[in-house]
Amino acid sequence: MTGGECTEPAYFTGLARARGARVKVRSKTDSPKNLVKYAAGIFTSDEYDSVWCVVDVDDFDIEGARAEAQRLGVELVVSEPCFELWLLLHFTDHRGHVDNGKAACKLLAKHVPAYDKKLDYATFDGGVEAAIKHAKALEPGNPSTDVWRLVEVLLQH
Repeated sequence: MTGGECTEPAYFTGLARARGARVKVRSKTDSPKNLVKYAAGIFTSDEYDSVWCVVDVDDFDIEGARAEAQRLGVELVVSEPCFELWLLLHFTDHRGHVDNGKAACKLLAKHVPAYDKKLDYATFDGGVEAAIKHAKALEPGNPSTDVWRLVEVLLQH
């Protein structure tokens, strides 16, 4: 389950195809807490090994979403400020504060000039391992992302 309509689904679908991972991706625009509830309602542990929600911090109550995810058994993956930070980490070890999604897109465009929220996963495939390494090295706060947790699980399957 992703909170993004274009970028996140394209990334995870592309990763699954390129790396042989099994994943079912759904997206919906809503608050992180509502996305967790939605994911828990449509995906069950009887059908899937695990259920994950990928969300951006934006101006949402992430702690409420974390509590709901824990209560419902959903893994919550958070990027601060946004998913584009994860994409940026495929190319560089960025550790400076990122004001918002627009600023993150501008930083990413230095490495992917044609980036416009509709990505071609092949552009990012060669940097997956670097992104995992860079993301793990980030401290909590801005910038941070734990997308690496989900990607590592997908790479193991």
